[in-house]
Amino acid sequence: MAVACQKHIQTHTVQRKLVNFMTSRQAKLQEDTYFRVMRILQENPDLTQRELAEKLGISVGGLNYCLKALMEKGLVKMKNFATSKNKFGYVYVLTPTGMAEKAAITHRFLLRKMDEYEALKAEIEALKAEVGDDEADGLRKVGQ
Repeated sequence: MAVACQKHIQTHTVQRKLVNFMTSRQAKLQEDTYFRVMRILQENPDLTQRELAEKLGISVGGLNYCLKALMEKGLVKMKNFATSKNKFGYVYVLTPTGMAEKAAITHRFLLRKMDEYEALKAEIEALKAEVGDDEADGLRKVGQ
């Protein structure tokens, strides 16, 4: 019975770690999407949802969900502008809170990308060592 209980605890611990990893990964992906949306909106506030979705490579429905979440958090607001190229006459603008949050997200995004870059460099070096530097140089010439 003690062995069965220990196995159950181990299984539960592994499942919990997996859920935390998936949640963490999903949260990072969501934050990356928020970052990209806010970055583009700051530069081009009068883009239509369709144009913005195309720039991001996501569906209009996915973008709409993201914009609603950003508006609910008070990071983005919709304003009416008669001069907007958008046929509905509105633009999406970052709020002061949104600008501050974008700066914080930018910092986290940059740190994450730098970590990914370092991990990728280490993996490339390991692969080069595995196939030999001469072969790796040959691969580089073929790819160019």
